[in-house]
Amino acid sequence: MDPIRIGIIGGSGLYRMDGLTDTREHVVDTPYGPPSDALLLGKLDGVDVAFLARHGRGHKLIPGQIPFRANIYAMKSLGVQYLLSVSAVGSMREEIAPLDMVLPDQFIDFTRTREGSFFGNGAVAHVALADPVCGALRSVMAQAYADAGFADIRLHDGGTYVCIEGPAFSTRAESTWYRSLGAAVIGMTNMPEARLAREAEIAYATVALATDWDCWHPHQVCVTAEIAIGNLQANAQRAQTLLGHAVRRLAATWPVSAAHSALSSALVTPPAAMTAEVRARLSALLARFL
Repeated sequence: MDPIRIGIIGGSGLYRMDGLTDTREHVVDTPYGPPSDALLLGKLDGVDVAFLARHGRGHKLIPGQIPFRANIYAMKSLGVQYLLSVSAVGSMREEIAPLDMVLPDQFIDFTRTREGSFFGNGAVAHVALADPVCGALRSVMAQAYADAGFADIRLHDGGTYVCIEGPAFSTRAESTWYRSLGAAVIGMTNMPEARLAREAEIAYATVALATDWDCWHPHQVCVTAEIAIGNLQANAQRAQTLLGHAVRRLAATWPVSAAHSALSSALVTPPAAMTAEVRARLSALLARFL
């Protein structure tokens, strides 16, 4: 199978990609277990893409149960170099209204129970994560928003995404504290996804779809799953339109990303010093070194 260079991970409310043609399911196992669901392979405007429902079709996985390592490894094994993520988030800023789109450029990770690295157990690497979102890919997403010509949806380019463990939403005290840290949005799924993508040398960017104002807002109803999912479903078609334009732009330019060589300065353990078992476990990540 020829490499598929673009991957899409859909979050809450986005369990399929309308417009995909020549579709086929791809069931894969990884050294980290199976992904959230079968990957859906197809063409979007003639461009090969791989789509994965982060929570599984039917939304069966809470954030802490998502097999993040398996999801990213599966994408890498297909040849994915650019990963576009869609996520539901709460707004932490008055100016970011429900149904607005945000392109975060930073993350604060408050998750606690998730396996956050491919490395360890015989292989050591420390990737640089000062800029966890690929700037070139985020720029493509911003240009795609302009291409789409949305008249009623605002885009906020940049901002910090606070990732919490979930599945419960924040307390008022927590929500107020996150705002004091400079957070723009809050969600439960972009970490360790972004970190793992960097370890896999995949350029990563996310479009965050604001569904509510979390619970910090003194004059708005507190967030509920019903509100969040309802608003995300209202925006799902716009997200797919944005992704379509982004895929076309990517295929026209294939931008160079610093993420594509992230392990060049990160590997501490030489592959030759790893056991055969470790090299096999990391084979998709270390292919260019072996």
